[in-house]
This record gives sequence, C-alpha cells and structure tokens, in this order.
Amino acid sequence: MVPLKRRKVLCSHTGKTGNVCKFPELVLFLLERKMGASRRAFLSELGQKKGFKVEDKFSESVTHLISENNSGDEVRAWLDSQVGGRGRTLAHLLDVSWYTESMRAGLPVDIQDKHKLQEQTDEAETETFSVPSYACQRRTTLENHNTVLTDALSLLAENAELSEEEGRGVAFRRAAAVLKCLPKVVMDMTQLRGLPCLGEHSLSVIKDVLENGASSEVEATKNSERYKALKILTGIFGVGAKTADRWFRDGIQTLHQLRDSGQTLNRAQQAGLDHYDDINQSVTKAEADIISEIVEKAVVAVLPGAQITLTGGFRRGKLTGHDVDFLITHPEEGREEGLMSKVVSWLETQGFLLYQKTTRNSYLEAKDGPARPASNMDRFERCLSIFRLSKEKKRGAELTETLTENLKTPPSCSSSHVQQGGDREEGGKPWRAVRVDLVVSPISQFGFALLGWTGSKLFERELRRWAGREKSMSLSSHALFHNKQSRYLRATTEEEIFSYLGLEYVKPSERNA
Repeated sequence: MVPLKRRKVLCSHTGKTGNVCKFPELVLFLLERKMGASRRAFLSELGQKKGFKVEDKFSESVTHLISENNSGDEVRAWLDSQVGGRGRTLAHLLDVSWYTESMRAGLPVDIQDKHKLQEQTDEAETETFSVPSYACQRRTTLENHNTVLTDALSLLAENAELSEEEGRGVAFRRAAAVLKCLPKVVMDMTQLRGLPCLGEHSLSVIKDVLENGASSEVEATKNSERYKALKILTGIFGVGAKTADRWFRDGIQTLHQLRDSGQTLNRAQQAGLDHYDDINQSVTKAEADIISEIVEKAVVAVLPGAQITLTGGFRRGKLTGHDVDFLITHPEEGREEGLMSKVVSWLETQGFLLYQKTTRNSYLEAKDGPARPASNMDRFERCLSIFRLSKEKKRGAELTETLTENLKTPPSCSSSHVQQGGDREEGGKPWRAVRVDLVVSPISQFGFALLGWTGSKLFERELRRWAGREKSMSLSSHALFHNKQSRYLRATTEEEIFSYLGLEYVKPSERNA
C-alpha cells in the first residue's frame, strides 16, 4: 500500500504507470490534431516518466495545452468544438517546443513568447495581462489594484501555513503576488488567461469573488474556530504554528485559557504574552525612525564608524509594519565581531529592552559550497528583542532623557493587564512594547544580507528559486555560489547580485510581492 504522504503527490494516472508526479500544480494535455496518435502517446508517456501530470482528456483543470503545427486560432476552434463558449480556457496555449525543452530539463521551463501560440486579437475582447513567471522578474509597488482578490488568497495562504502545509501556502502566495503587480483592476476571468502561478484552486477563489463579491471558502475559513484560535495564539511572540496547534488540540483558544491552562512557557513566549496587545499593534514609520536613532546611538557608543541600516518593509517604503529590523556592519572586516553583546549591554543599561535573546554567528564558508541550513533563517549574529519605546515625541538626547525618567515607573508584566487578543491594556502607560531585530553582518557579506533582509519574503524565495532553477546557483543572505563552476561569486552591492543572476535590478520599493 502506498504511504499516505506519498499518495498525496501521485498523479491521477499512477494506477496505470506508477510514476510519481513531481509538479502537481501543472496539468498538461497534448492535442492530437496534426501531432498524430502514436507521437502523442510517446510524448505523453515521456512526460509521465519525467514526473509531469499528463491527462488523456481535456478538462477545466488543464493548465498547459500543448499542440504541434497548430496556430492559436486553430486550437481555439478545436476548444470551441469541445467545450463551447468560444473556446475559452485559462490554460496556457503552447507549442510543443515548450514541452520538449521541459522534458530535456526535467522540470517546467519558463514560458517565453516563442512558446506561446499566436492568436488574432479582437479589439472588442476584454484586456488581458502579461507578467513574467518569477516574482523577482516583476516590479511590485505598494499600489495594489486588486486588494479584495489578494486579501482572499493571502488569508488562504495564512491558513495553509498555520496548518503547516507549506506547499499550498506558497501556491496561494504566488497567485496573490501575480495579482498584486497587475496595472489595473481585474474585472473578468478572461483577463487572467495565460498568467503564471494561477492554479485551479486560486482561480476558483478568484472566480467566486468576482461573481459573488466574496469567496465562500475564505469566509468559512475566516469564521472557523481553528483559524481564529491559531491566529490569536501565533500572535504571541515565540509561538509557531506547531505549538499553537498543540494548544488548540488541548482545548486552548484564547489568551485567558492559555494563562489558566498551566502550560509551561519559555522566556520568549512569556514576554510575548505579557506584551501581546502592543506587539500585535502596527509599528509606524515614525516609531521606527525613533528606534533607529536609539540603535544608532547604542552602536556608535560601542563601535564608532559602524553602519546601521533600517531594513524590512520600511526599506521597501511601507508606512507600518509588525516589527523593526536593523542590519549592522563595519567597513573594516572583523571589527564587527563581539559588537552585538556590547550593543545589547548598552541598551539594557539604558532600560530599552524588555526581552532579548542573542545568538552567535554560525556561518562557515565551505570550499564545496554552502550546506543546506537547518531552517530558512540565516546564520548571522542576531538579537531578537522587545523594545520599551517611549510614547513621547522626542528625539536624540531628549529621547534618552525621557526614557530614563520613565524608568522610574517600571514596566508591568502582570498578566492581569493583558486581555483577550485584540483588547487594549487597562490604564495608560508612557511607553509601548515593539518587536526589534538586530542583525550583525561582516562587510564582505553585507550586500547579500541587505538583499535578504529587505524582503519581501516571497520576493526572496523567488530569487533563490530563480538562482537554483535558471542559473544553477545557490543564493542566501550570506553568499552566492555557482554550483557548476564550484566557486563563490563575490559582490558588495545588491546591483552586482542581480547582475550575476541575469536579472534587471529591482529597487526595494518594487519588491513588495
């Protein structure tokens, strides 16, 4: 009997061929017209052996329709005779050359203009869009014309991630990213014809929203007890999806229930619970700028000449965020060693830290290339902290003086002040808690660290995917390694890294995938 985990990724034809489907998001159909039955059978079997899902019959689930020696109009006419509706389908209409190139590569190659079947345009038709396959090839600003659609897909992505279904989560994220970069509002499903990363599930959600104003699946998810509970519990700093799910299965759905449950919390989780409301309140750019002054004051005090850069969403132009990230380096290689402990000590002495955990730099450069890390996190020296930020609108020396004065009233970590997720703490206080991450990078790795810590998360994921699939390179926040040449490619700027990858440089404000 096939194990359960394996059964989930087998193609629909595995009962007949036993081939494992490596690319479940793709459903291919080979048109027999002008190709011939024997050649079609040969190519279908070849595709199945390579791990592709190749269907015998055309259906709405088909994502790639492959033909040989047919024009786009001829294929449309054939579709019309099969499914009606003027041959409408959201599948890519491709020449067999795309299929054969994919077979040689052993994976789906990027769809280029030369692969697409040409069709006569009808000016009366609804305007369609065209975007590259990888998010790192696209320019995505903060201007989103399809918020209703992307919010729906993002919620399903979040729910999948809370269920530790990373593949589904990434699929929804990629679909949302495509819609985010479109220059206009999507009004009709036909506008999405041929766009990459829009799988059958995502398309059904989009169709539901366009036709009914909302997705029934999204609304059901949003109102489910499990989603609401995991959303609250993972809002606690230091609590991941696995821990939250375990608590939920133990009957814990609220912060009150967690406190009353007797669960043992580590330091991070206890601090996250104590400051739940503050941490789940958005951080403004103005607050990030004030924290930036504090961090700069701390760094310069212990190592003059060091450089501090605000990264994350704020570097991409966002006006709010859920935390504040800083990258610290020094122009002289090696001078940054031991810096973090001194900075943390200074911040603690000044009373800025409510919680902190510091980890050492564990990155080692191997001659045969970087080993796969235990997690997606990089291995820089870092401090994950919760800052005590004064609410006074003051800067520089005045800010430090104000906070020192506020220390006369010590922060209360009493759980009686923290209520159900989303409620405010009782009584006013002259400060708030803010999540702050400090990362120290050697100057030789700074360009890679800056690229990695700028985000967005999906943009960085797509950069790494592009590097591996298209360039046979391994990209991380530490380095770029050429797998075929077995050597590291040195770079001091983000522009150099993009150039190595054969990509046009995308400025931070256009990386909001």
